[in-house]
Amino acid sequence: MILLSKETTMEIQSYQNQAELLLKEYLLADSSIPYTSVICGIFSCKMVYDLTQLFSSVYFKSYLILSKVQRNEWNNRSISTVHAIFITVMSLYFVFWSNLYSDNRYAGMIMFRSSALSTFTLGVSVGYFLADIGMIIWFYPSLGGIEYVIHHFLSLTAVAYSMMTGEGQLYTFMVLISETTTPGINLRWYLDTAGMKRSRAYLINGVVIFVTWLVARILLFMYLFITFTCTLIRLSWCTAMGYC
Repeated sequence: MILLSKETTMEIQSYQNQAELLLKEYLLADSSIPYTSVICGIFSCKMVYDLTQLFSSVYFKSYLILSKVQRNEWNNRSISTVHAIFITVMSLYFVFWSNLYSDNRYAGMIMFRSSALSTFTLGVSVGYFLADIGMIIWFYPSLGGIEYVIHHFLSLTAVAYSMMTGEGQLYTFMVLISETTTPGINLRWYLDTAGMKRSRAYLINGVVIFVTWLVARILLFMYLFITFTCTLIRLSWCTAMGYC
């Protein structure tokens, strides 16, 4: 066991304190969170891409016989899967369990509520959309056509606006819950590419996709439209009466 001198211990503690100060005062300061979170999102995408490439080449024999275009899509879909899981979990937390959007009349209108964590979460999602758009354009059109570019650009614009202004974050998270269908869609592609289209796993995954699509992209969007409309009516009435 190595014993450190008192001077060395104090020096290590000093560096630790400086690192904590840098983290709190700069990287996680309210004004820096949007930029820090976007950078974290981009670097996370790069890390997932590299790890997928390394892991797949060792543990999946079918990966080695894929063409270069298919390997790029394989790695790209792993990024979208990880992002979908992350943003779905965080969105469910904010919408259903967080006190941030609870019925508290002293917390202000729901439309304008935000926190450091909610802003950071949206920033990570912005970083993902930036990285994915970059990959789609770089490998165009193998990862998707112009419709994918338009879809990602509109999603990026909406999420970035909510992140920067703090407005409508609840409804942004409600929309992002729809990402819960992405892992199943990607798994369907993986099974098809691996030659398992006639397997039981492929059939079960198809049923799961149907159910999640029905709940997350149809029923949830109907609920979102109703609640968003009610909020706009309430906001208009509040403004007209001079309460806002």
